[in-house]
Amino acid sequence: MKTLSTVHSSIAAASVGMLNLANEDVTPQCISDLRSMGICFDNQDIIAMQSLLENGMQPGFAMDTDLTVPLTTGSVTTPVQFAQAWLPGVVRIVTAPRNIDNLIGIMTQGDWADEEIVQSLLGNSGKAQAYTDNGNIPLANWNQNFVTRTIVRLELGLEVGRLEQERGSKVRISSADEKRYGVIEGLEIGRNDIGFFGYNDGDNKTYGLLNDPQLLAYETLPSGGDWPNEAYLDIINDLIFMAATLQNQSYGRVNVRTDAICFAIPVITDQYLNKTSEYGKSVREWIRETYPNWRIEIVPQFEAANGGQNVGYLYAESVGNSGTDDSRTFVQVVPTKFRSLGIEQRAKGYAEDYSNATAGSLCKRPYAVTRYTNL
Repeated sequence: MKTLSTVHSSIAAASVGMLNLANEDVTPQCISDLRSMGICFDNQDIIAMQSLLENGMQPGFAMDTDLTVPLTTGSVTTPVQFAQAWLPGVVRIVTAPRNIDNLIGIMTQGDWADEEIVQSLLGNSGKAQAYTDNGNIPLANWNQNFVTRTIVRLELGLEVGRLEQERGSKVRISSADEKRYGVIEGLEIGRNDIGFFGYNDGDNKTYGLLNDPQLLAYETLPSGGDWPNEAYLDIINDLIFMAATLQNQSYGRVNVRTDAICFAIPVITDQYLNKTSEYGKSVREWIRETYPNWRIEIVPQFEAANGGQNVGYLYAESVGNSGTDDSRTFVQVVPTKFRSLGIEQRAKGYAEDYSNATAGSLCKRPYAVTRYTNL
């Protein structure tokens, strides 16, 4: 039987941020510490990267700055390349925000080579009865179940040729750096998609925030939804209904006034929280005053997520005194956030391969989640 694995690191949703490293931070100890966050570099890969740098595979930016070429005669027009002013930097084509980490955090546990993550569930049973001297003793008992999620490993690499790299430098672009950026982006996009939608290869159990089988069914709002076309008071009544439903279905385990609550809504719905009453108070201000511990997150993936209708989630970040785990409602287990698989030196360039591993999203406390459709 496999022993319990150690949680290498766990970052709550509200604490997720960017990791910044300077050149002086890249030390053997730092590389080792990154493993606890699921970012894995093999020492041989680091040596190979240094070798590539020393061999000139990543030359510095090379620009011809001599713009003083004289004209031979006054009748010849100045070539356009000598009359160009280059704006600084480049504009990147962006993708939709990847905010699964902002919604449910990220837990680094397990290894890249593992097959499953397992959550143990424990229920107690037994009913007290009236005492009698001669009666049987009523007995308490317990029952254990296990929820498993399959780990999915994604892969994305790059290949850089010598001519490609040198020509790229002439337009102030490092082809290798841009491809590495694309690798990181691609792996993160894949992990984010699995965090929301899961991954199906036929027989695995990898689910997302939108399709975890333990989630309860979507609720219909009293107003019928469609907040862009609803009045201020209709939206307020819907919010009160949401809060009441969450508190009631948890039998008061979740206190919507004092507990940390996440209110996740589609992007298109966010601005309609600025609708005001006849006294000038907006829905957003009402939420801050009535439920000060709520945080509002906008989620592109919630648009048209339920049969073409927008959806919204209201859930407790955690439920106290409900287990010996971290008490979270949702958890995203990521054994490896980024791992270098190897670097191959070739006659005309080199190739690099990278991977990550995720088990998607797991709803550990479905009674602490309510879902609504047609927002």
